[in-house]
Amino acid sequence: MPARLKLRDIALFERPVQFARPFRFGAITINATPQLFVRVEIEVEGRGVAVGASAELLVPKWFDKRPELSPAQTVDGLRRSLEIARGLYLARTGYQTAFDLHASCIGAQVATCAKKNIPPLAAAYGPAEIDKAILDALLRCVETSFFDGMAANVAGIDARLSPDLSERDIRTFLSGRMPLQRVAIRHTVGLDDVVEGEGGVADPRGNAGARYFKLKLSGDPVADAARLVRIGKELDTLGRDARVTLDANEQYADLAALQALMDRLDHDPALRPIASRLLYVEQPMPRDITRQSPLGSLRARDFIIDEADDTYDAFPAARALGYRGISSKSCKGLYKSIVNATRAAKWSADGERFFVTGEDLTCQAGLAVQQDLALGAFIGVTHAERNGHHYVDGFGEAPAAEAQAFAVAHPDRYSDAGQGIRLCIHDGDLLTGSLHAAGFATSVHPDWSALRPLQQPKSLQEHLA
Repeated sequence: MPARLKLRDIALFERPVQFARPFRFGAITINATPQLFVRVEIEVEGRGVAVGASAELLVPKWFDKRPELSPAQTVDGLRRSLEIARGLYLARTGYQTAFDLHASCIGAQVATCAKKNIPPLAAAYGPAEIDKAILDALLRCVETSFFDGMAANVAGIDARLSPDLSERDIRTFLSGRMPLQRVAIRHTVGLDDVVEGEGGVADPRGNAGARYFKLKLSGDPVADAARLVRIGKELDTLGRDARVTLDANEQYADLAALQALMDRLDHDPALRPIASRLLYVEQPMPRDITRQSPLGSLRARDFIIDEADDTYDAFPAARALGYRGISSKSCKGLYKSIVNATRAAKWSADGERFFVTGEDLTCQAGLAVQQDLALGAFIGVTHAERNGHHYVDGFGEAPAAEAQAFAVAHPDRYSDAGQGIRLCIHDGDLLTGSLHAAGFATSVHPDWSALRPLQQPKSLQEHLA
């Protein structure tokens, strides 16, 4: 039964995060970036007051890749998205469901951001993070877990933003969920990461026993093929069955360039270790080119969209182009993930296979990784890109007491093997048992006193100064 709430406050914070090693994807290399934290206070009708929280990295040059913008400018675009969303949400003063709040604000959010030169994917970031914190507070107030609360549709999700679905489609999907008890990690290999030897693809100290690997592509078919040959040789040494996915982060210019890589995968014997393990290819072309380019014969392989998933109708549009999958990322919106998972289940019932995947390195230890993992486990994502901790040392800049509090509350999630508290991986899997806590997959919140207020976005003139 949906619960109604009204907002009392939304506070935005950030914390610097220094990477332990550089991470290169697409056209950018990240060495550091801030992490966002959202704190909301709500009043639930007939139940009282509660506080909720969420967290996510403010990732440069992913939500907005326009070449004329600097990495810092794209981070400021996310900060503006958050500030705009905060104003829109707080302007809604009456009691309504959590999904009412989201649905009544998302259109104005995208329109207002467009006037500020913020594209739809970045525009969605602000509501996505606020929605997670609101849901955390709501679940705490009604004293239920994310898994039980979503199965009962406590947020009041309906079909108003997805007219291709019925209310019954959504209710049936939610009530029928059986959350996964474990989710396999998919180990990402960045474009600057070591392939062979110590710290390489087959090094168990780095891959943590992963059976799934996500390999970044540069957009150059020749260079990518040569690198994939090297990675394939390493995968052959693992001594266990492994599967791979490929992610180009919009770097393939067009269908011709993509076809050149696929031809190599189909016909080059040296690439057989990759081709035989390949599950799907993620967001190969720029989002604008994607929308204009039916896959044609390429649809013989499975392709998914990620950065092109910037509206509620993106998945149906991608399906018409030949795509079979779409990524779930709570930084793009947890409600959109649930709607898309409902679509995949409904479409697959007709005989074709459609699917939702877990793709996110922005999920650092603590709130972010727990909430996104719970979302994936709820909608049935069996393996997920989940090694942001590989690039950031454990809890990073968080106070030791904060990390310890998460480790005590979620002992199946974190451990200390002598290098500080880090994500705990069990035979290549993450366990979800302790995420069945009242709230959105967390029993504890960050140390708010150790965070600084969200930095005010700079103007273009300040960036140029």
